[in-house]
Amino acid sequence: MIRIGIDIGGTKIEAIAMDSEGNIQSRKRIATPGSYPDMVNAVRDIVTGLASDSGSGVKIGVGHPGSENPVTGLIRGANSTWLNGRPLRSDLSEALGSEVRLANDANCFALSEAIDGAGAGASSVFGVILGTGVGGGLVLDQRLLGGAQGIAGEWGHNPLPWPDPAEIPPPDCWCGKSGCIETWLSGPGIAAEYHRRTADTLPPREILADQEELARYAGRLARALAHVINVVDPEVIVLGGGVSNTPGLPGAVQSALTGHVFCDRVTSRVERHQHGDSSGVRGAAWLWPAP
Repeated sequence: MIRIGIDIGGTKIEAIAMDSEGNIQSRKRIATPGSYPDMVNAVRDIVTGLASDSGSGVKIGVGHPGSENPVTGLIRGANSTWLNGRPLRSDLSEALGSEVRLANDANCFALSEAIDGAGAGASSVFGVILGTGVGGGLVLDQRLLGGAQGIAGEWGHNPLPWPDPAEIPPPDCWCGKSGCIETWLSGPGIAAEYHRRTADTLPPREILADQEELARYAGRLARALAHVINVVDPEVIVLGGGVSNTPGLPGAVQSALTGHVFCDRVTSRVERHQHGDSSGVRGAAWLWPAP
């Protein structure tokens, strides 16, 4: 069986054709069109081309920002706001003349890393996105947990736990609340917090190159992940997104977890992604498990 995975992003659409062993047979990447109808047509054209190249029947999975309302079928909460309120699944299925499976892009990342990435072999994997936003996904026995509302893993809009005095009052979040984990741990959040504290402006990569700044960030990430461990207790936590590429970050977070998790010894492993930027599109393809 050939699986086609599509990753719809704010600036690019990436697609792959992947065989039953997880090997990528072909890949296509284009700039995201400027309108929703043009995006649907672009996905149709990409899938048609990849399906023609594969020479056999295909299954199509799509990763996207935000989540699909399980009642209305409309996309909500996407930072690519042109997707919000759109029936993405039905529109793509109609355009392609085939069933399409959808999942949040962070969920796709988690699924990819759980099946044959940094979490391979573990029965429970929590995938973390640390980029322009903060998201996550939970995979149990290589099956994605979507949740009753379709928002399982959306830990980025919980408040940062156990704030210290310097973190009060917390910053406002675009979602309408304040103090969300995303406002502290996303790339823009890192830069904004550093500017508030120092009045200097630096990109996140340069900020986290300083060991004191890295320790501060790892401590916040460990506090945020402690809640996930207390509730789900995953075997492996896989870090993804641009911020996850910071040298030394997984080890710093692993060390900082002790004292925050409600147990005497933390055995959950914190790992960096294995498939990098390809994890999202690979996970979209893996939305179709082996028959």
